[in-house]
Amino acid sequence: MDWGVLTSKSILIFLSLIFWAAGGVLIYVGAALLSTFKNYNHFFEDQYTVLPAFVIIGVAFVMFLIGLIGCCAALKESRFALGLFMFILFIIFAAEVSAFVMGFIYRRQVHEGVNKSMAGVFAKYNGKNSESRAVDYLQEQMKCCGINNYTYWETTDWFNKGNKTFPQSCCKHQFSNCTGNPNHPELLNTAGCEMKLETGLESILSYAILVILGFAIIQLFGMVSICVISCRRKSDYQPLPSGMYA
Repeated sequence: MDWGVLTSKSILIFLSLIFWAAGGVLIYVGAALLSTFKNYNHFFEDQYTVLPAFVIIGVAFVMFLIGLIGCCAALKESRFALGLFMFILFIIFAAEVSAFVMGFIYRRQVHEGVNKSMAGVFAKYNGKNSESRAVDYLQEQMKCCGINNYTYWETTDWFNKGNKTFPQSCCKHQFSNCTGNPNHPELLNTAGCEMKLETGLESILSYAILVILGFAIIQLFGMVSICVISCRRKSDYQPLPSGMYA
């Protein structure tokens, strides 16, 4: 019994199961990233920052297909299935490398994009328009107030031309009597929203990068296993004796 081939086939079957599980994980990561951009899209100037999420989800669906082909290739040792499996692994590996690089690039661009677009959205706050709803949603979900901190609102038209209060979305959830009065900061979320949004997004991108790196390494093992099985198949063909047809 060729233990090398048996081990390689076991690895391929195991990796096929891993690919199915990986597809589920990647869909979850990509969906979480898209959800973050969707909920806070007013604060991202560059809409192309969602590209890593789409790439991750695309890779996830192909991984489900890889798992199916991998099982067939391992069990039947079909040259066509092995070759197709290797080709798909290579394509997905290249896509994962691209997503890995884009994740690093956009991770570094988060601060600049958020800072610029957030200032524009907060400046348009009037309590009624779509920008106001986006700001209120952000402040309520992130439990923050203002861009850098809660004193930011003292420089806005909303505060100076209104009733000298902060938006009620700055209030802590447990205080129902909060009106946004700056004289009672103990009732307000005082932390700024910019840092919290950046930290949350960078955290998701970091997890996505680690997931992509981990599955890229797994795919390398899969490609090595295919090479082992393919080499065994080539060695199975023995040359005919030279005098057989003499």
